[in-house]
Amino acid sequence: MTAAWTGTICSDPVMVSVSIRPERYSHDIIARTGEFVINLTTEQLTYAADFCGVRSGRDVDKFEHLHLTRVPSRCVSAPSIGESPVCLECLVTAVEKLGTHDLFIAKVVQVSVDEQYLDKKGRLVLEDAGLVAYVHGVYLSLGKKLGTFGFSVRKKGGAKRMGSTKSAKAKAEKREKADRRKPADLLKASAKPEKRKAAEKRNRAVKPEKRKVR
Repeated sequence: MTAAWTGTICSDPVMVSVSIRPERYSHDIIARTGEFVINLTTEQLTYAADFCGVRSGRDVDKFEHLHLTRVPSRCVSAPSIGESPVCLECLVTAVEKLGTHDLFIAKVVQVSVDEQYLDKKGRLVLEDAGLVAYVHGVYLSLGKKLGTFGFSVRKKGGAKRMGSTKSAKAKAEKREKADRRKPADLLKASAKPEKRKAAEKRNRAVKPEKRKVR
């Protein structure tokens, strides 16, 4: 099934939740078995995600119809989707009846990651997976970087803040502007005698600015 209302709710132990209507076919399966797998959705899986959200497993075998790879999970009996970059195997620990939906709270007992999204240091580079989000009936592609954690309070001189990285063109313009400084500015910038002599030498090499004749 396709679930929009799911996410992490605890980091230690790692726990997640998913909210499902009682009339959904998958609701009874999860309630009976006490387990499920969360498979992250990518751009390539968008069609499958939409189909799984509007067609019931009572009527069609979605794995077969969509040609998805049914991969045996390691710790739960529910299968994982081979085309998904990350699969979270979960065991239900509690169920909260909220009204229109029941909230299944579960512990993550196994995480499977596609190795193509691991760098040389073993770090997960999930931003390269082409993940998608579902917002008010629309599937949106994720990927544009807006900042890194803590950039809003990071001090100057520390790690690079969002927007602080200057392009090579901007740096070149800054250097060019510094070279066009007036002789007086060069002298003022040099406080020590030895630096002042160097500045005077530079001043002699500075060409006078052209002035417009009215």
